[in-house]
Amino acid sequence: MIVTESGGRTAAGPADWFTGTVYIDTIRNPDAQTAIGCAHVRFAPGARTAWHTHPKGQTLYVTDGIGYVARRGGEIREIRPGDVVYIEPGEEHWHGATTDRFMAHVAMQEADQQGQVVTWLEHVSDDDYGRSPSGRR
Repeated sequence: MIVTESGGRTAAGPADWFTGTVYIDTIRNPDAQTAIGCAHVRFAPGARTAWHTHPKGQTLYVTDGIGYVARRGGEIREIRPGDVVYIEPGEEHWHGATTDRFMAHVAMQEADQQGQVVTWLEHVSDDDYGRSPSGRR
């Protein structure tokens, strides 16, 4: 058993990866014991990721607020606390807060054989972000 005591720092989300104000608390990075990477990510209203993919997929667990998630060419879906979103390996997607609410989620992904967990693409346009969500279900 390995216990890692709390003591990490909250980091601002890099501008290359996010639009708007985003904060990241890393829970764990892939290492010799596990390929799992995990972070608690907090989005201010209107903030979102850039388009991106994960070689082994990604699971999001929404902890607070109201957000959106969308895959390339798909509808925007609203997500709320307790929702779990699974994104398929290689699927181009984005996620973030709604225009008027904060949203936070735990993001979990597995590194591939080369240690890669994510490939970042271009920013989500205001037009793509501003499309009406398809609803809750």
